[in-house]
Amino acid sequence: MTRRLAEVAKKVGVSEATVSRVLNGKPGVSEATRQAVLSALDVLGYERPTQLRGERARLVGLVLPELQNPIFPAFAEVIGGALAQLGLTPVLCTQTKGGVSEADYVELLLQQQVSGVVFAGGLYAQADAPHDHYRLLADRNIPVVLINAGIAHLGFPGVSCDDTVAVEQAWRHLASLGHERIGLVLGPGDHVPSARKLAAARTIAPDLPDEHVARAIFSIEGGHAAATKLIDRGVTGFICASDPLALGVVRAARRRGLDVPSRISVVGYDDSALMNCTEPPLTTVRQPIESMGKAAVELLHAQIGGSLVPADELLFEPELVVRGSTAQAPRA
Repeated sequence: MTRRLAEVAKKVGVSEATVSRVLNGKPGVSEATRQAVLSALDVLGYERPTQLRGERARLVGLVLPELQNPIFPAFAEVIGGALAQLGLTPVLCTQTKGGVSEADYVELLLQQQVSGVVFAGGLYAQADAPHDHYRLLADRNIPVVLINAGIAHLGFPGVSCDDTVAVEQAWRHLASLGHERIGLVLGPGDHVPSARKLAAARTIAPDLPDEHVARAIFSIEGGHAAATKLIDRGVTGFICASDPLALGVVRAARRRGLDVPSRISVVGYDDSALMNCTEPPLTTVRQPIESMGKAAVELLHAQIGGSLVPADELLFEPELVVRGSTAQAPRA
């Protein structure tokens, strides 16, 4: 008991006597301090006293599919900071290949009595993936916010970058440079944001050939494999569903002896960290991460406070950032 008091007191920055008052339900402690002590108990892995176990912890799960793609650490930084300002502690749950699954993380978060969960990328964006763990959260009335294009029937509010506008910006940019053979490198067929991007492209160019659309896993290697096929089919302008995919296209072009951008132009998506430091610097469509992350936290906090939040999707405007990976189309 003494060790627990000391650790919690050190974590919160209060006296052991104050911690003891909270644990014993005594008056004379501010609500902010009380919540900080309870959060410290949760973070340090101590069980709450019996009379306090009915309350949800001031913890919020932040579930990410990976950390290799720089866009996800960027979201984590914004969301974590916004949560901290509200007195909420983020619990980062990152999936690894062969490691803990998204469903397993949900079970762990429920055991911790979290106040809510933010998903930034995950199975909710794949139409054919299992979604039972999301329904479990809904059944428990746990506040949830999804970032970037969830499945409509899940019934959670979300914030998304507008995929339609993103493709329009990228396509018009390449077309203005004279590219007529424009291709897309997208995620898997059941990936909702990729499906939206493809629909937008077919609206702009109804005669877009199927062979100018390639699917790939979201990685540099996936982009390389997809680009090799499209280069063989004569594509000179590439619109990619992520920056790592775009970097894979650049690598594929170089290995074929084709210069970027004089022979092949490439547009990424996200404007994740260091894309202005690649060679050439990557032209990409920037997601407004700061605005989206803060909006996600606001939606979650409103739900935690008992407000009824419609299961709508807030769309945020992207921005085309032109750098050195795009140029005039090569002459035939």
